[in-house]
Amino acid sequence: MIFAAGLGTRLKPLTDSMPKALVSIAGKPLLEHVILKLITAGFDEIIVNVHHFPDQIIDFLKSNNNFGIRIEVSDERDFLLDTGGGIRKAAWFFDDGNSFLVHNVDILSTADLGALYHQHLRTNSLATLMVSRRDTFRYLLFNDDLRLKGWVNEKTGETKPIDLKKSRLYNKLAFSGIQVLSPQVFELMQKFEPRFSIMDFYLENASEQLISGYVQQDYKMLDVGKLNILDEADLFVNGM
Repeated sequence: MIFAAGLGTRLKPLTDSMPKALVSIAGKPLLEHVILKLITAGFDEIIVNVHHFPDQIIDFLKSNNNFGIRIEVSDERDFLLDTGGGIRKAAWFFDDGNSFLVHNVDILSTADLGALYHQHLRTNSLATLMVSRRDTFRYLLFNDDLRLKGWVNEKTGETKPIDLKKSRLYNKLAFSGIQVLSPQVFELMQKFEPRFSIMDFYLENASEQLISGYVQQDYKMLDVGKLNILDEADLFVNGM
């Protein structure tokens, strides 16, 4: 699944007339970069969620003949469901009982998606999150076995769970916007409201379910979320 429903507010004024997914990097829309990366990794069935200028994304996929694979659309134009709600709405697509990968449309990276997927299968985790050691202020907290234990915002001091003790004792890793989920998530999602964050879902279930981190050596990524990143993004793609 490709998350492409966001409003892209940090990319205004570009996103006043187009969805973030169609912002061009090195001559290709972000969405195309992610689709081609998925195809190269062996994925041949993709669902894309849409909300902001959804018809532009739908027309783009049609004009490219869905890049020769099965691509479906999960339409959230009436109500943006956040990451967790978006995954749950697309549950009908994941009907084969297999684990599935979710990729943010605005992430460019050197991620080995096949290795991430196979690591998820080996650990039998509920979810496996691509994480890295990079500077930010919001971190996921993992024990030494890379099992998710919590979250911290170092600017505000907020933690989840709120009673989390001694967050400094954990491994602080930044989420990379790429994850693999087991189909068992859908049963656990039933008690959540229509709109919810997948990260809040993970944190609520981390004490009882195995939610793992995956660190790739020599990993590089770029979050294409702000206007001042666009030139850097062109260089990043051309250097990959």
